[in-house]
Amino acid sequence: MFDQYGRKIEYLRLSLTDRCNLRCRYCMPAAGVRKMPHEDILTFDEILTVLRPLARLGIKKVRLTGGEPLVRKGLPELLAMIARVPGIEQIALTTNGVLLAEMAGTLQRAGLTELNISLDTLQAPVFTGITRRALLDRVKAGLHTVRELGLRQVKINCVPLAGVNEQELPELAALAQDWGIKVRFIELMPIGCGWQAGYRGVPLQAVRRQLEAAYGPLIPVTPAEPGVFGPASYYKIPGWAGEIGFIDALEHKFCHNCNRVRLTADGFLKLCLNQRSGLDVKALLRRGISEDELGQALAQAVYRKPAEHLFGELHGHDRRAMYQVGG
Repeated sequence: MFDQYGRKIEYLRLSLTDRCNLRCRYCMPAAGVRKMPHEDILTFDEILTVLRPLARLGIKKVRLTGGEPLVRKGLPELLAMIARVPGIEQIALTTNGVLLAEMAGTLQRAGLTELNISLDTLQAPVFTGITRRALLDRVKAGLHTVRELGLRQVKINCVPLAGVNEQELPELAALAQDWGIKVRFIELMPIGCGWQAGYRGVPLQAVRRQLEAAYGPLIPVTPAEPGVFGPASYYKIPGWAGEIGFIDALEHKFCHNCNRVRLTADGFLKLCLNQRSGLDVKALLRRGISEDELGQALAQAVYRKPAEHLFGELHGHDRRAMYQVGG
């Protein structure tokens, strides 16, 4: 499946819920979150009805997101059903890690192939300050469980925040020293609660310099083929088991090889994270559209995927919060 710019779309980010067991300051307000009514959220049957034609069109990888996907009841059963959809080769999941100690084994047996864990600090007071919840010990227990299970494709995602966690970024990077994972530093985007609350990101060039001062030169890792790493660029540190990655959407746009679309928990196919354009899939489903007709509508929508995100311009942007679109 190709869009109008010739990009091959193979990757679906699937948001399962807008609910979360943390209240990270750059993602969600402390209180007053307007939750989607349960009847507005896609059922498992509806998710599979959308996924089957997408897989026939060429979607090979599905990433389960939220909110926090582990709070969605029946998640292991859904994951197992997705694993049985012909054409789906990879099932990834992005989590805050709070429930991993209890659920990681079940998810692995259900067919999970990749795991991303969002973790901005290893210091309990800083964690509580960012997330408004004192749950770092549970996240660390989840990391231990994942390592014991031997999950092979694991990434730690960290957002460097000026004046918050920037002094401990080398410590976070060191998680990859003797564990064959990827620790990735992700630039804070100028959308959502973070900028409204006064958070500012640390430029990733400054993060690179900080890591090189601590550990020596970062050696670029060349992908086997263009686009295989997605938006990240990766580096090795001599003697380390894992790798360090950087995702800098502001400094270096990666739109030209974007291969993904998003399906929100309430059934809207988003073609770009920061634009409104897309397709109200839920409305089509609940009007009784056939899978063949749905496949045609999905292909036509994906063909119109925008050329790039346009941070800083309000016209055409989605007003959903990040936790509502699987951000």
